[in-house]
Amino acid sequence: MIDGLIVGKLYGKPTQRTGNSGKPFVVTKVRTAAGDGEGLFVSVIAFSASVRDGLLALDDGDSVALSGMLTPKVWQHSSGEARPSLDMVAHGLLTPYHVTRKRQAAAQDDAPAGRRRKPHPAPSGDGLDDDVPWAE
Repeated sequence: MIDGLIVGKLYGKPTQRTGNSGKPFVVTKVRTAAGDGEGLFVSVIAFSASVRDGLLALDDGDSVALSGMLTPKVWQHSSGEARPSLDMVAHGLLTPYHVTRKRQAAAQDDAPAGRRRKPHPAPSGDGLDDDVPWAE
């Protein structure tokens, strides 16, 4: 198994299913950019409640970054050409919503009562220690 990070856009709406054990999971596909300029599809399954909920809140075409265990696969195109694909068991999720929310939270922490903190003043002097004896 490979622990990896993928970034791309959802291909279709994520769907929730229930396993034989009665536990819910979410499946979706993510289209990522491959090095050759073509897209690579990643089949994603998520068991974690936070990742499931996050994926279900998204829609077709939404940007997403997922981390988890990757399994490389190969499938055969109708032309007979072999093409790569990946399967992922996702355990982490990041969306533009998460980034915006974290930035807003950081700004609130940095800006009490609607004001931003002033930057620390620059230290006086050149920052060099002239008292250090140098060997010649």
